[in-house]
Amino acid sequence: MSLDAPAQKPHEKLAAALAPDMARVNDMIRQRMASEHAPRIPEVTAHLIDAGGKRLRPMLTLAAARMCGYDGPYHIHLAATVEFIHTATLLHDDVVDESAQRRGRPTANLLWDNTSSVLVGDYLFARSFQLMVEPGSLRVLDILANAAATIAEGEVLQLTAAQDLATTEETYLKVVRGKTAALFSAATEVGGVIAGVDEAHIKALYDYGDALGIAFQMVDDVIDYGDPEVTGKNAGDDFRERKLTLPLIKALAQATPEERAFWERTIAKGKQDDGDLDQVIAILARTGALEAVTQEALGWAAQAKEALAILPEHPIRDMLSDLADYVVARIS
Repeated sequence: MSLDAPAQKPHEKLAAALAPDMARVNDMIRQRMASEHAPRIPEVTAHLIDAGGKRLRPMLTLAAARMCGYDGPYHIHLAATVEFIHTATLLHDDVVDESAQRRGRPTANLLWDNTSSVLVGDYLFARSFQLMVEPGSLRVLDILANAAATIAEGEVLQLTAAQDLATTEETYLKVVRGKTAALFSAATEVGGVIAGVDEAHIKALYDYGDALGIAFQMVDDVIDYGDPEVTGKNAGDDFRERKLTLPLIKALAQATPEERAFWERTIAKGKQDDGDLDQVIAILARTGALEAVTQEALGWAAQAKEALAILPEHPIRDMLSDLADYVVARIS
């Protein structure tokens, strides 16, 4: 069967295996996003949460806890925490990026306003901290609180680095580790911590989430310049938002003087004209930048799979390994 056959998608296999727990997570999300005094909070939150999405991050927490033999109730709280942190960052990101669409629907800031999006995002962050306290583990609280701070730090770093043509691949990786990988690694790490497994296994879960998150973001950066008919996303959103992602950083390293001037105009100065995206696509093709980023993403996916090797054999471990392959397979 093909990769696109629904039963063959690893994230769907994982969702099926974790379905009872995910139903409990969804119930908790609905309970905790309620507000007696401000009905706009559940309206805005439900718009985003009900829009779909794979719920990959909370599933990683559930998967890690299950694989490590946890049989208590608090993996549900932690998975809901992870989803609330993620949803809060999406609400804030759409305001910062002035986005009009997410997951094929109008963004909350477009349907309501920027103020509502920011304040509801703040509410979800506060709710996430309430949830992460409930298991009574200072270590879990430390991991998730650090992740929330690291995400914000990564977003601020991106603000300063995104339009700076001197941005290096090292800086790009710091941004990605902050804004994307931090929540992946926290999601998997807390599953092991709450299960009480040994430090080597907790480290393996962290390393898996970190590498998976980096691969995931690199693939997203490649997909942004793909065919919309294939990817289902608008092509060139990152370019229009003047985000210097890894494909452009690699293309800049090989730029001719004319291409350098093009990047100065379109990214550094933000003066973009009709037809500029076509030129970007041509430059990326000439330099092989998309292929190079794809190879790096494959390398990170392989690291994620390697990290799982020391964990005990378990059907969930196999699904997580397949998930690393699938994250990169999205490109094709």
